[in-house]
Amino acid sequence: MTQYLDFEKPLAEIEGKAEELRALARANEEMDISEEAAALDAKAAKLLDELYGDLTPWRKCQVARHPERPHCKDYVEALFTEFTPLAGDRNFADDLAVIGGLARFNDQPVMVIGHEKGSDTKSRIERNFGMARPEGYRKAVRLMEMAGRFGLPVITLIDTAGAYPGKGAEERGQSEAIARSTEMCLKIGVPLVSVIIGEGGSGGAVAFATANRVAMLEHSVYSVISPEGCASILWKDSEKMREAAEALRLTAQDLHKLGVCDHIIDEPKGGAHRDRDATVESVRNAIAAMLKELEGKDGAALVKDRRQKFLDIGSKGLAA
Repeated sequence: MTQYLDFEKPLAEIEGKAEELRALARANEEMDISEEAAALDAKAAKLLDELYGDLTPWRKCQVARHPERPHCKDYVEALFTEFTPLAGDRNFADDLAVIGGLARFNDQPVMVIGHEKGSDTKSRIERNFGMARPEGYRKAVRLMEMAGRFGLPVITLIDTAGAYPGKGAEERGQSEAIARSTEMCLKIGVPLVSVIIGEGGSGGAVAFATANRVAMLEHSVYSVISPEGCASILWKDSEKMREAAEALRLTAQDLHKLGVCDHIIDEPKGGAHRDRDATVESVRNAIAAMLKELEGKDGAALVKDRRQKFLDIGSKGLAA
C-alpha cells in the first residue's frame, strides 16, 4: 500500500475510492465499475500533476524522505553487476550505514559507495537511518584509495540526513573522518561522480559528493543542515522549517543555478517511489553520461577539474 505524505491527503482519498470500487468489482463479477474507476483515475492523475507541478522546498524535503523512495541498496542491485561488498575500516568496525564495494557498471569495473537508510524498522535500526559513524567514512576512504590504486572510477550514491552526531562517534573522531573522506575525494586521480538520490545532509553528504560531477534527482535535497535544524538555530522554533527550507536553497533546481549540482535527473510524476524502474533507468543514464564526460582525462586533469568545480561554486546564480 502506498504511503501518502501530508500534502497528498486529497490524492489518497481519490485513489482510495478507486481501489474500493475495484475491490467491490472483484468480489462481485457482475458489477461494472469501469467508467467510475476510470473517472476517479483521471481525477487523481490531474490532482497529481497539480500537486507536483510546483512543489515548495519543504514539500520537496518530504518527498526526498519518503520511506518508499528507492535507496542505495536498490540502486546497487539494479544498476551494478558482480557487486562484491567490502567491509570495515581496518581500524574499529564495519558501519552498515555505508555500503561499498567493487562492481561493474555497464560492464565497466567501478567502485561504488553509498549511504543506506534501510527499508523497514529492523534494517533502519541496523543501518542507523543512513547516518554514518566515523568508521563508515574511514571505510569510504579505504575504498576510494583502493579505486585510485587500480584506476577504477568511483560512483557514490548519497542519501543521508547527516553524519551521526552521537557521543561515541565524536569520541572516535567524526569530524576528522569526514574531513579525510572529503580530502580523499579531492585527490584521487580517477573519475568520481555522485548522485544525490534522496537527502544530502551536511558534511556527511559532502564527504561522498566532492566529485567531478554531481547529479541530483529532481525532488532530492542537498544542504548544510536540515530545515528543522536551521529553524531551531535561527528562530528557536523547529516548526519554522518551511521558512528555513525556502532560505536554504536546498532544491536541485536552486543548486543547479549555483553550480553545486551539474545535472538534474527527472523523476516520474509523484516522485521516484511511484515508478522505481523508470527512476533507476534515469539514474543509469545520468551516471553513464557523467562518466562519458570524464573519459580520456588523466589523473592530474581529473583532480584539477574537481578542485576547480568547488572553487567556482556560488560564483554564478547569486542574484537569482
